[in-house]
Amino acid sequence: MARRKQSSSRPNALGQIRIISGKWRGRKLSVANNDTLRPSPDRVRETLFNWLNPYLPGAHCLDLFCGTGVLGIEALSRGAETATFIDNHSPTIDLLRHQIVRLAAENAQILNVDALSWLRTNTPSAFDVIFLDPPFCQGLIESSLNELRRGWLKHKAWVYLETEKIPILHLESNGWIVRRQGKTRQIEFALLTAPHDSI
Repeated sequence: MARRKQSSSRPNALGQIRIISGKWRGRKLSVANNDTLRPSPDRVRETLFNWLNPYLPGAHCLDLFCGTGVLGIEALSRGAETATFIDNHSPTIDLLRHQIVRLAAENAQILNVDALSWLRTNTPSAFDVIFLDPPFCQGLIESSLNELRRGWLKHKAWVYLETEKIPILHLESNGWIVRRQGKTRQIEFALLTAPHDSI
């Protein structure tokens, strides 16, 4: 995810993260110079993509609040058909565009818009895998999940959550099925399916 910071005319980078596996294995992505940018840790991403690996070939993915874009890029590296990246922080999006060009990832779409507003105002197009890693402590998990059920999910779609805490009982009371979950000292993460799906 990425939050607002004063923009500049060219993307500034601070630090790097690596692509774990697939055709771009070992390639490094620059991380934007943004104090509130919080890339998913390597260990968490490795766990997540071990869970998702059987479902990625040919998948259409949506990376909401994408920040560095590392989740969508990792999915493309492992065989996803397309990835759509959404974030409203312009310098971070500029850097992501630069890196998508460097990788020659022609099956990526990048939109510099507010993710929740985009879900609410666009005609839904269904995705197989959705990455949901919004800014912490803003109630965006629940709002985004509500919008996703408006037609953004294919049958048997997977939704990945990463947050400071996951209200598991609340999610399950609304019909979401928690298939996998984990945590580190800083974050919790989970893989969900929608109520109507049986994997």
